[in-house]
Amino acid sequence: MFALLPFTAMAQTWTLQRCLDYAAEHNITVQKNRLSEEDAAEQLKQTKAALFPTLSFSMSQSLGYRPFQESTVMVQNGMATSTNNKLTENGSYGLNASWTVWNGGINRKNIEAQKVQTELATVQTEQSLKSIQEQIAQLYVQILYTTEAKKVNEQLAATAQQQLERGQERLKVGDLAKADVAQLEAQLASAQYDVVNAQTQIDGFKRQLKALLQLGIEEAFDVAANEMEDSRALAPVPDKQSVYEQALVSRPEIRSAELQAKAADVQLDVAKRGFLPSISMNAGFGDSHYSASSESYGEQLKRNLNGSLGLGVSIPIFDNRRNKTSVSRAKIARTSAALDMQDKRTTLGSTIENLWLNATSAQQRFISATAAVKSQETTYELTNEQFKAGLKNIVDLLQARDNLLQAQQNKLQSKYTTILNTQLLRFYEGGEMGM
Repeated sequence: MFALLPFTAMAQTWTLQRCLDYAAEHNITVQKNRLSEEDAAEQLKQTKAALFPTLSFSMSQSLGYRPFQESTVMVQNGMATSTNNKLTENGSYGLNASWTVWNGGINRKNIEAQKVQTELATVQTEQSLKSIQEQIAQLYVQILYTTEAKKVNEQLAATAQQQLERGQERLKVGDLAKADVAQLEAQLASAQYDVVNAQTQIDGFKRQLKALLQLGIEEAFDVAANEMEDSRALAPVPDKQSVYEQALVSRPEIRSAELQAKAADVQLDVAKRGFLPSISMNAGFGDSHYSASSESYGEQLKRNLNGSLGLGVSIPIFDNRRNKTSVSRAKIARTSAALDMQDKRTTLGSTIENLWLNATSAQQRFISATAAVKSQETTYELTNEQFKAGLKNIVDLLQARDNLLQAQQNKLQSKYTTILNTQLLRFYEGGEMGM
């Protein structure tokens, strides 16, 4: 349903397409989702790097001071060195590498899982963008609808002003009672109130639209509130089944649910591989020197140089049920993801059917309302002429005016409801948002 809204002319004029393009670049929610995409890509790089060995270099320098000890014995690399120096210095250096040769294929599965997460981040960005586009379109159509409604109210206010002036003339000649003139004054006040109320509502919708566009309070903003032709409301409504079938392929919320299910399957595979043994290798080079040695630093570094190479195998036997619990939780997550996907499909179908019902019913109401407006316009014009001639009283005039206003509002509401819901159906079908 559309509420009555206001229209304010401001410096900048924004078309719907400009709003959509600007939001795609500046909306904070979309920007944060793009950052999530970048973060997921970085995590994928790190996950791939886990396939390769790690290499690190370490160095330490230390001073020892024993003021009350006459001699110090330092054991280094299996050799004992004695010194009478109370202050000694020791240095050691190491270059170490380690490599997980095989851990049940978990590293490669982690890469597969992270690829899914990276794709999911991209789809979620698309999903947030489409959601914002829908909100922008709804607000934009609200503004268009209410701008037309305001014009109707302005026309009625102008007519009410003329009727009041005519009533005051008739009052002067004794052809109309003061009570009737008071009712004409109340009619004018009501019409003016409707105009102001419409403007207030338009300003409210524009504020909401500015918020989606991330425009500040200082930004001049106005929309290109061009009237839409009535023929737009008579365009064929897309078939709901066809829209649903296309939406299942193109909508990001469905692809997101499918990726979540795929990620759950990969995580289950990873959890099962926790029962498999793992193989790792490590290698290192070390060196050191000691100030108490009679040898030079160069001789010590040459003599103390040492290397190591190791192979390790780890076989899980009893792990306090960690792996078994991981598998059970992964199965639960997979079932939950499958249910989420089913729920997303059901929700999508319900949304599309609701849009289709709104469009088709509004289109039928628009056809009926168009005929009603013509009839009420004729009735109101005749009643107004008869009122001027003194053949109709004020009650008849106000009733005719109310009937016309209601018919016009019904026509506008059904017109823009049809246009919006028809466009949303095409949007869900995979088309671009546009009016």
